[in-house]
Amino acid sequence: MRTYSAKPTEINRKWYVVDATDVPLGRLASKVAQVLMGKHKPIFTPNMDTGDHVIILNAARVRVTGNKAADKMYYRHSQYPGGLKAISFEKLMAKQPERIIELAVKGMLPHNSLGRAMYRKLRVYKDAKHGQDAQKPEAMEI
Repeated sequence: MRTYSAKPTEINRKWYVVDATDVPLGRLASKVAQVLMGKHKPIFTPNMDTGDHVIILNAARVRVTGNKAADKMYYRHSQYPGGLKAISFEKLMAKQPERIIELAVKGMLPHNSLGRAMYRKLRVYKDAKHGQDAQKPEAMEI
C-alpha cells in the first residue's frame, strides 16, 4: 500500500453556499473550516490546499448559546504599550456581523501560509445577497 498524495492538477474546487440563520456559531465555523481545508474529500492531503470555496449568507442572524451574546469579548493589540483593544460580541454584531464568523473560522484553520490560502476562499455576507451567482454554488447543510 502506498500513501496517496494529491497533485495540483487533480484538485477540483466546488462552490458551496451556507445560510447561517439560527445556526450556532461554533457548529457553523467548524463545518466551514472542514470544507475550506478539504477534509470532506477523499483526496485530502495535509500539505496541500484541497478545499472548496464557501459563501456564508445571513451572518447577522447567526446564533450563540448561553450568555455569550453578553459576555464574549474580541481582543486585538496594536503592539504598542497599552494598545489592547476589546469589543463585545453585541457591539461587533451590530457593527460588523461578518467579522464574527470570519474570526471563528480563521481560528479553526492552520496558522501558516497554507491556512491563509484556505481563508481566502471564504466569503461572508450579512444578508442574503451575494455576487457569486456565476460560480453556480451548491447549497450545503450544516
